[in-house]
Parts: sequence; C-alpha cells; structure tokens
Amino acid sequence: MTTTDAGRETGQSAKSRLWTPERRGPTAGIILLVTLLAFENMGVSTAMPRMVAELDGNDLYAWPFLAFLAASVIATVLSGRFSDLRGPRPSLLAGPALFLVGLLVAGAAQDMAQLLLGRVLQGLGGGAQVVALYVLIGLVYEEEDRPAVFGLVASAWVVPSLVGPAVSGWLTEALSWRWVFLGLAPLVLLGVLLLVPVLRKLPEHRPDPNQRRGLPLAALAAGGGVVGLSWAAQHPTGVNLLIGLAALVVLVPALRVLLPKGTLLARRGLPVTILARGLLAGSFFAAEAFIPLTLTSVHGYSAIASGIPLTLSALGWSTGAWWQSRKSDIPREKLVRWGFVLNAVGIAGVTLIAPPWGPAWLTPVLWAVAGAGMGLAMSSLSVLTLGASSDVDRGFNSSALQISDMLGSALLVGLGGVLVATFASAQAPTAAIVPFDLLMVGVAVLGAVLTRRLGRATLGD
Repeated sequence: MTTTDAGRETGQSAKSRLWTPERRGPTAGIILLVTLLAFENMGVSTAMPRMVAELDGNDLYAWPFLAFLAASVIATVLSGRFSDLRGPRPSLLAGPALFLVGLLVAGAAQDMAQLLLGRVLQGLGGGAQVVALYVLIGLVYEEEDRPAVFGLVASAWVVPSLVGPAVSGWLTEALSWRWVFLGLAPLVLLGVLLLVPVLRKLPEHRPDPNQRRGLPLAALAAGGGVVGLSWAAQHPTGVNLLIGLAALVVLVPALRVLLPKGTLLARRGLPVTILARGLLAGSFFAAEAFIPLTLTSVHGYSAIASGIPLTLSALGWSTGAWWQSRKSDIPREKLVRWGFVLNAVGIAGVTLIAPPWGPAWLTPVLWAVAGAGMGLAMSSLSVLTLGASSDVDRGFNSSALQISDMLGSALLVGLGGVLVATFASAQAPTAAIVPFDLLMVGVAVLGAVLTRRLGRATLGD
C-alpha cells in the first residue's frame, strides 16, 4: 500500500469516526449551529434594504452590521477566557441562547433601536459560540480527526452561500424580512439540544492558573477599534479616515493583550500561526470585496452575475477543506503554504480583470482557485492552533485566531476603500484596484514565506 493510499484510508476512517454513536450528537450539533450562523450572515445582507426602509432607518444602514461586529469581537474574547476558566459548557449554553433571543428581538423589531439591540445580542451569541465550538472540538475529537471536523465546518457554509441570499430574498418579498430572523429560531434550539448530552459528559475542567490581566478592557477596545476601521472602510472620507486612524491607535495596545506574545513579530510556532490566519483572511476577503464592484462598474455585469464568482469561491473553499481532511499524510504546514499560493494565484488573476480589456469571464474560475486555497489553509491553521493548545489556554488561542481573522479583514478591506476613494471612484475603480490587488498578492506571498516558521507549534509556545 502506498503512502497516498494509507493517507486516503486514514482520512476516510477519520470521517466515519465523526459519526459514531458517541460523536454523532456533537458532530450534528456543531454543523447545525455553524450552518445557522452562516444562513443568518448570508441572509441579513439581502434583507437589510427592506428592513431599514420599513423601520425608517436608512441613515443608519451600516449600523446593524457594525453592531453585530462589535458585539461579536467582544464576545469572542470573553468567551475564550471563560472557556479557559470553566470549559466550553457555559458559552455553548449562553451563546446560542443569546443568539436565539437576538433573532426574536430583531424579528419583532418596531424601530431601529430594537433592531440594533437584536443585532448586538446576535453578535454576542455568535461570537461566544464560535470560540466555544473550537474548544469543544479540541476536547471531543482526537488530533487526527480534527481536519475532518474542520472540513465539515467549512462545508456547512456551502448551502447558505448558495441558497441563503435567494431564500432571504424570497422570504422578504413573499412574507416579511422578519422571517429571516424568526425562521432560524427553532433550529437554534435544536442545535443546543443536540449538544446538551455531550456537554453533560465533558470531563471536569482544570482552570488556567495564569490570570491574563486586562482582557475585558482589551475586548472593548478591540470591538470599538474594529468597528472604527469598518466604518472608515465603508465611508472613506475626511473625518472618517481620522476615525480609522484613532481605531488603529486603540487597537495596538489591545492586541498586545489579545494575541499570543510575538504574534506581530511572526515568532515561530503558535504566534506565526495566528498571524498567518489574519494574512490569509485579510488578503482573500479584501480582494473579494472589490470583485463585484469591478465587474459591475468596469464590465457592466448585473448584480446577480457579479455575485457568481463569490458562489464559486464557496464551492472551491468547501472542496479544499474536504480534500485536506483526507490528506493526513501531508504536513499541515505544507497545506497552509499551498493555500497561500493558490490564494495568491487567484488574486493575481483577478487583477487582470480590473482594466476594461481584462478577461472578466475568467473571474469565477480564478476565484474558485482562491477559494480552494482558503479551504486548504484555513482548516489547517485551525488544526495547528488546537494542536498547540492545552486545556488551560485553548479558549484564549481560539479567540486569538478569530480576532486575527476579523482584524486582518477589517484592515485590508479598509485600505482598499481608502485607495478607491483617493485614487479612483466607485464608477471607475481600475486605477486603485490594480495596485491594491497586487498588494494583496504580496500579502499572500508573505504568508506563504512565513509558513516556514510554522514548524510544529508546541504547547504554550
């Protein structure tokens, strides 16, 4: 039997082990909760125009998104710390409960204030449960099974990406935008019920003896900082750019608390793993953010047609995540490197579509390649992070991974918005998109180079 055949058999057995009687509940619960978060994420954007119009909130259009983002950042940090102190059980009960209440509050909203409250509750619940799910994966599944788990987690985004906007649009037109929220509520409860038997059987948690000081304040600073950056990215003019700079000033000291020591210096092991996540997510989502704009403004595509590359990237992402789950014989560090390279190739390709003479018809294929790279690398970085964590710091490291993801995306999307506003326009963005995409290629190449420092992260590194 060849090494490749052995790796394939190992991957298949790992997948089957996820559905043994003792693991069927947690596997189904994790997939359901992630799928519901994905549906909510994909559906809200589609329903938002009708939502804010009916609630007379057009002047506050961006705030439902920003409220969710700020609350999610804060909950991510606090859930990580609480998971290290008490285990994932409290966050996996409180997180979905908050998310459920947020759905009900938003679905019953009579004004923008109530809608924003619902979005805050959803952000708190979503951020809390995502980190706790990572901790749960580290507790319930053996290291050799985790690639398959993260492959399933990535796959849980595929159906929402494909049908979420269409279902949300149909609900908004045929019934009411309120059902975008209310329709998910019973399924959230089902996801919790699937996890309850597992949570009861978790071993007694050994708390972290090292008290990390300043986490609550740093969490608030990070939430405000990410919102400031996102606001500046959406409104890159005058005073708002100063808001973005102030957000950076607030974020820098917060990151010293929220990320492992040496992350920004790309220290070998866990720190560079966390940094790589931010570089990967940032370069991909920043380039993706301007693909629909380029296709509509430069090439005259319709809104529906301009979204096709994003759908293909979701399929590529799922395929890459599925493939890496079957390749336990390939070092995770190599899979991350391949992911960065595919991401760089995809971004370099879409750079060519920015000019009017560019082959826009190639965009779906190119972005599917970048999506496949994300599937390879994102899942592998999650596996490496859990492998470098112990029971007492798994929550902190998982929250750091999510913070790096959010921050990398906010920073680089914001930079793209500034370049378009300064050197081009939304009607003719080519002059800004070409250098910006080339810069994102550079970020992806830097990530590929830094994978040499991933090595085999050690506990407490």
